Amino acid sequence: MNLDYSNLESVVPKRIKRPDWLKIKLNTNAEFQETRKLIENQNLNTVCAEAKCPNIYECWGRKIATIMILGDTCTRACGFCSVKTGKPSWFDNDEPYRTALAVKKMNLNHVVITSVDRDDIKNDFGASIWAETITEIKRLNPDCSIEVLTPDFKGYLPALKIVFDSQPDIFSHNTETVERISKEVRTQSNWQRTKMVLKESVKSGLVTKTGIMVGLGETDEEVLQVMQEMVDLGVEIFNVGQYLQPTNKHLIVKRFVHPDIFNMFHEKGLEMGYRVVESGPLVRSSYHADEQVRKYKIKKEINE
Repeated sequence: MNLDYSNLESVVPKRIKRPDWLKIKLNTNAEFQETRKLIENQNLNTVCAEAKCPNIYECWGRKIATIMILGDTCTRACGFCSVKTGKPSWFDNDEPYRTALAVKKMNLNHVVITSVDRDDIKNDFGASIWAETITEIKRLNPDCSIEVLTPDFKGYLPALKIVFDSQPDIFSHNTETVERISKEVRTQSNWQRTKMVLKESVKSGLVTKTGIMVGLGETDEEVLQVMQEMVDLGVEIFNVGQYLQPTNKHLIVKRFVHPDIFNMFHEKGLEMGYRVVESGPLVRSSYHADEQVRKYKIKKEINE
């Protein structure tokens, strides 16, 4: 049989070269090593490592980490995420205390907690562990502000209420992309459910945050549309960052967005009414989260 490879390039998408503005500085200084050892000794997972975050060297070097509770295996398989997918076995009743103790040992003023999706925990999808973790951090670290980056808990309102009632300082849940390509990027999620989660957070009186990645096939106009849609819900903090393909098995990068476009998103977001907009190639959900809290408080005082 003679095979025709003449149209191969149109079938297999080409990877585009990473531009200079996305060069990452590797810096494993003493603070980085200290943070790494502390996390390992407390038997904790971090999204920094599991999701191959490009900012891990900077953040761990500043003694900042995003702690990932409820294990390292996710029940969903999003096209952009490098966290393991499978049937989770992790369930540790001591995890809330160990997480709070790690926060204390790191002497943090602000901590970000996230988790894998645990659709296997049928009663509340892990919301009770979330609430206990927040409560324990507050007990051991009364001066530390707490930001949570949660899954959608299948849109189950009682589970959401458990987390809302624990009163984190910032509640964050990402839209990840624009509505048109949402199903391609997040096959087991739902755009309207994401909006509902954010809307319920706002209704509960929490400072609410969301964010998206660019470079997955969206247009600038669609990004601005999402930003307007979310600020209309009452979301106050918005992040925009460049998607980077973690492995060959994940969605490819369709475009690298120039820093000038990120600056435009930032300016337009502030004009729309966001209190804080973080927009840049290496911005991630929890990137400079401690500074975002400071910015939010300063802007809130000015506006009041």
